[in-house]
Amino acid sequence: MKSYNIALLAGDGVGKEVTDEAVKILNAVGEKQSIEFNFESALIGGCAYDKYKTPLPEETLKIAKSADAVLLGAVGGWEYDKLPPEVRPEKALLGIRKELNLFANLRPAIVYPELTSISPLKSDIVAGTDIMIIRELTGDVYFGTPKGVEIKNGEKFGFNNMCYYESEIRRIAHTAFKTAMQRNKKVCSVDKANVLDVSRLWRETVTDVAKEYPEVELSYMYVDNAAMQIIRDPKQFDVILTGNIFGDILSDEASMLSGSLGLLPSASLSDSKYAMYEPIHGSAPDIKGKNIVNPIATILSAGMMLKYSFNLDFEYDLIEHAVRKTLKDGFRTNDIMQKGMTLTSTSKLGDIIKDNILSGM
Repeated sequence: MKSYNIALLAGDGVGKEVTDEAVKILNAVGEKQSIEFNFESALIGGCAYDKYKTPLPEETLKIAKSADAVLLGAVGGWEYDKLPPEVRPEKALLGIRKELNLFANLRPAIVYPELTSISPLKSDIVAGTDIMIIRELTGDVYFGTPKGVEIKNGEKFGFNNMCYYESEIRRIAHTAFKTAMQRNKKVCSVDKANVLDVSRLWRETVTDVAKEYPEVELSYMYVDNAAMQIIRDPKQFDVILTGNIFGDILSDEASMLSGSLGLLPSASLSDSKYAMYEPIHGSAPDIKGKNIVNPIATILSAGMMLKYSFNLDFEYDLIEHAVRKTLKDGFRTNDIMQKGMTLTSTSKLGDIIKDNILSGM
């Protein structure tokens, strides 16, 4: 029997509610396919600060590094908003990405046929959208130095550096081109090369890497135009490759094509065994404990874990098909509710997806 060890970091807010459903789904896959998934829980974010006075305890890092993959719920909450920046729950995300060298963030933005009407855009614009945004995750202004706030010319002066080494650009570009080879063989590299020196290096390096993938069509787009084009004509994109801060913004924008953050998963990968999977919707403290949050993003994140960390493509398909069948059969959580559909709770939707896995394929 195949066996995999998963670090389970539920975190704050609705994190435990959605990771509980992902565990339910993984166990169903394990039951159907004779695979054993072992889960070890650890604290991260605000709940870790409450106990250890740090959002990313050493024990959590130890568990994450010893696992075959990490499944994360969410971090943050209103009660932590006044904490010093260095111990805010969000600091744990930057910390664990750096510690595990999670340089490649993969965020699919898919519009399911059954849900085109819930998108804020017209159905004919979003129908058929299937974008993979590949964001560099450990460089750029979030990690560049020097940084800080100081007194300059008699007033406060804040500064952050947008920095990239050529090697950092090369490795994320290879990730994008390899991903495109498995999709529609198109990469759009997004930068701001008309005004930023670092973006000129980005474009030069991506162009050089592209020579190793002659089958892939490479195009370029400035980030401001890309933000417009994602709304105007999202179906023109296959793989979008971009840096950390641009990717942060564009992937959140693209997420709204589907109509709900609760539908979209993500994977953060390294060039070693380390990988972390999480929904992109955040901790949603306003609905914590109400059993109404949409678990699909986390369930699909668990599916991405099977595909990218464990090479279980068939099992990934099991989860994706079960989710699609659940939507096709008309079951909805509140965020994606439509007239004539059946409103379900978080746990009930998880049960339905689980039953579809056990009875399908």
